[in-house]
Amino acid sequence: MKIINQLTKEFNIKTYQVQETVKLIDEGNTIPFIARYRKEATGGLSDEVLRELYDRLVYLRNLEARKEEVIRLIDEQGKLTEDLKEKIIKATVLQKIEDLYRPFKPKRRTRATIAKEKGLEPLAQIIFKQEVIDETIESLAMPFINEELEVNSVEDAINGAKDILAEMVSDDAGYREKIRGLNFQKGSIQSKATDEEEKTVYEMYYDFSESVGKIANHRILAINRGEKEKKLKVKVLSPDEEIISYLKKKVINNEKAITTDFLVEAIADAYKRLIAPSIEREVRNSLTERAEEEAIKVFAKNTKPLLLIPPVKDVRLLAIDPSFRTGCKIVILDGTGKLLDYTTIYPNEPHNKVKESQKIMKDLIEKYDIDMIPIGNGTASRETELIVAEMLKEIKKEVYYTIVSEAGASVYSASKLATEEYPDVDVSIRGAISIGRRLQDPLAELVKIDPKSIGVGQYQHDLNQAKLGQSLENVVEDCVNSVGVDLNTASPSLLNYVSGVSSSIAKNIVKYREENGKFLNRKELKKVKRLGGKAYEQCAGFLRISDGDHPLDNTSVHPESYEITMKLIEKLGYTMEDIREGKLRNIDEKIKEVGKDIPKLAEVLDTGIPTLRDIIGEIKKPGRDPREEMPKPVFRSDVLKMEDLKLDMIMTGTVRNVVDFGAFVDIGVKQDGLVHISQLSNKFVKNPMDVVSVGDEVKVKIIGLDMERGKISLSMKQL
Repeated sequence: MKIINQLTKEFNIKTYQVQETVKLIDEGNTIPFIARYRKEATGGLSDEVLRELYDRLVYLRNLEARKEEVIRLIDEQGKLTEDLKEKIIKATVLQKIEDLYRPFKPKRRTRATIAKEKGLEPLAQIIFKQEVIDETIESLAMPFINEELEVNSVEDAINGAKDILAEMVSDDAGYREKIRGLNFQKGSIQSKATDEEEKTVYEMYYDFSESVGKIANHRILAINRGEKEKKLKVKVLSPDEEIISYLKKKVINNEKAITTDFLVEAIADAYKRLIAPSIEREVRNSLTERAEEEAIKVFAKNTKPLLLIPPVKDVRLLAIDPSFRTGCKIVILDGTGKLLDYTTIYPNEPHNKVKESQKIMKDLIEKYDIDMIPIGNGTASRETELIVAEMLKEIKKEVYYTIVSEAGASVYSASKLATEEYPDVDVSIRGAISIGRRLQDPLAELVKIDPKSIGVGQYQHDLNQAKLGQSLENVVEDCVNSVGVDLNTASPSLLNYVSGVSSSIAKNIVKYREENGKFLNRKELKKVKRLGGKAYEQCAGFLRISDGDHPLDNTSVHPESYEITMKLIEKLGYTMEDIREGKLRNIDEKIKEVGKDIPKLAEVLDTGIPTLRDIIGEIKKPGRDPREEMPKPVFRSDVLKMEDLKLDMIMTGTVRNVVDFGAFVDIGVKQDGLVHISQLSNKFVKNPMDVVSVGDEVKVKIIGLDMERGKISLSMKQL
């Protein structure tokens, strides 16, 4: 109940929402299923909130488990006091528990443990108590001289005692918490160049300093990378004098004691040798963790709109994977993505076969009645775009081109999956196929690639790969389930992201389809090997059958709600065939005609209001694709060069990437322009993602041009 209460408070939601959500998670339900089909239980929590709640639940449960473990370990040593136990129980973060456990944690042999082996702990305690005023330090240390234990002098005894005292001070949880806090309040991160003569991308960090508490996440990641590449030396500058003063106030209670000077030396040693390096690591780790978490969120938020770009259906494509030396790979795809033809042209350097390449493209456009030309946005993209645009001016048919992200296409083309899909096609051609099919159905194609290879964010390879991978997997899963999947055409890669469907079940679904023909209804799923009752419950609502036996199978209405839906249809005077034929678009008016609003209908039908609203939304537009509401790709027939740009020119572009400090926008020239965070809006913008998303079509004004470095500064203010 303690965890439930904490989650209720942290998420500012009702207790029942947390209790029901935790119960559903513990019963093995997936987040997409809970978000879509258990709205009454959760109070309509979104998939994003549910995932955050799930992550926090796991953390708090691990925290409680660690508390129990630490209490047990200290108790086994016979050193557990009620006060210590209470402090551990009240700890709200893992770091606090580890601080409290530090004095009792088994250590490798340290200077302090060696001194204890020499019998010097009692002397350390005498010095620590600061009670002796009249005696000399020599008289206190003499009884501890023992040549057998290698304590040969008063100096040896005192030094050993100071080592013990230094570790005592270092192990105090309260001191560490305070010092950590002082570093975040008053410390700063400093970076210096390892070679000031060398010109690198890290020049702004060659003599850099910023407050630990204020440094931006992208700067932390940049500094970390510079340090990793040995271009920067980085350290935390702590408020050392204030920390030493604090420790003295806490430890020294009798200035007149003859042991005070030795205690002061032990404090200084504790801080310099033990506490400062440890706290510096903790501060750096904490900053890195914070920056990585934010960067992972950026990746996740950027990936979602990229996956949800609307498909361009039923278009015949001439797709191009551009290149210089090895030539541009061309593939012809029909409206379903089937490969019809492929070739290679060499319009760019060093070959420069422009006219020959344009003629080949013209002939292919005429032969296959091409509608659209998607061009990959990688190497030689703009050069190829220019040649395509010139060629389009010379043909009578209206054909447009568009730039498509090719991130991860090379990863896909060399994958086992690509080899299985196109065993007789060269690796380089598979990349062009992927580029073309991304235009026809971005989601279905991008799920074939490791989400980390899609590449929309910053410092991708510097992040915790496991956390990044899991976060992006979650995004893909949410996107796939929000769109729904055609059960009769989906690949195993796509099916694998459906709620409740494992990779083996996905393969079994495809195998069943190949052996028995198309699925005619959702019930047939129960015949698929290893797809049991729980898996069926989780996946059925997300799988669509467009021309099956049951009209509701082409909607996201869950089979568990079919009976309620049929009662609703009957009550409103419709038939199931009316759903199939799309005749329920005016259902809201019909509800008013029968004199019942949705809450009354829900009561009559004995179902929840959110479920009923979802049912009505689905039967209005069976087979509806939510991606239709997302920004569509920008299609062009002409191209601009950098030289065509002028200051104050207003243009339309597509957001390609969103980062901490702004957004990169494709305005149709070789280089994407940057809209700095300060230029995104007339109002203060804390996070660029509050204003723009990947794939958005935006109006921008050119406010800066650096022709030499190919940099374009843009603004969205007052547009």
